Amino acid sequence: MEASREDILKALEQVIDPELKRNVVELDMVRDVRIEGEQVTVGIALTVAGCPLRASFEEQVAKALAPVGVQRVQLEFDVMTPEERAALTARLRGSVTERTKGIALDRSTRVLAIASGKGGVGKSTLSANLAAAFARGGQRTGILDADVYGHSIPHLLGIQQKPVAVDRMIVPPVRGELKLMSIGFFLDDNQPVMWRGPMLHRALEQFLTDVHWGELDTLVVDMPPGTGDVSISLGQLLPRAEAVIVTTPQPLAQEVAARAALMAQKTNMRLLGVVENMSGETFGTGGGDRLADELGVPLLGRIPLDSRLRESGDAGEPLVERDPDSEPAQALASLAEAITATKREEGVGIVKALPVLG
Repeated sequence: MEASREDILKALEQVIDPELKRNVVELDMVRDVRIEGEQVTVGIALTVAGCPLRASFEEQVAKALAPVGVQRVQLEFDVMTPEERAALTARLRGSVTERTKGIALDRSTRVLAIASGKGGVGKSTLSANLAAAFARGGQRTGILDADVYGHSIPHLLGIQQKPVAVDRMIVPPVRGELKLMSIGFFLDDNQPVMWRGPMLHRALEQFLTDVHWGELDTLVVDMPPGTGDVSISLGQLLPRAEAVIVTTPQPLAQEVAARAALMAQKTNMRLLGVVENMSGETFGTGGGDRLADELGVPLLGRIPLDSRLRESGDAGEPLVERDPDSEPAQALASLAEAITATKREEGVGIVKALPVLG
């Protein structure tokens, strides 16, 4: 029995735009459906010309139409008009209940600021693996690479795809179910960021106002080390964010990390806890415990120093995905679970006690 146009449109609801995470029928991307004997031609309007994800549409359409008896499918791609892009932007924006005036981040999204007092403590590797662990656990997750002078999250996640501008909205690149935005996407090659405070503030503001994050459960923010302009700006832009402080075991790192924790509190972030990274024989242990005691917060996790973390980062694949049974990956997964267990209902506070590591 020949499939009808209605059958085909219904089946096309299974075709999801890889970046916008909505089906193509809902997004009004289906321009045309023509049935000519055994062949069906489907016209799809892309947000921009030269969309790098055409292959995904081709695979999804063929798979979606096979159960309704369509054996031969031809796809025709077109590009949305400026009016269509504006309508799409309004539709997507309408699904978000504003967290703060102007910030296109849903009020229900939990914001985790991964912070440290100094560079070189493995904060970015920790952020990338945490975000991947949340996504593996079924959370709708985004990661904002706010370490503007040391942006490394795209490399750690193996993302080379660029953001797409739709009208006045920026669609972030995706890696599976994980969304990412980084200042590195807007620089040529490995150019340094030579901007002063106001320019950096505006760039970060744009990442939170113009980027379509959609309905996220968790946004992981890889904060810049220290207590400079960018950290202060993020504290102002992200009220009700929760800070996780990363330190290595040495007393010096612990002292510097304490300053980042105090700055987070002064910018109205809630201090969630401490993570001791690079723990083990080389740097010793205990710095995380001492910092947690000093700040009056729990030690959420202790991640061992392990070459596999470095190797997986170089390969652009988080260790929690590459080797989930390894000791450091298990420690990272436990850390993600410990943070998730503290999830709050809006305006209520902690709904489950934080675990304290001995």
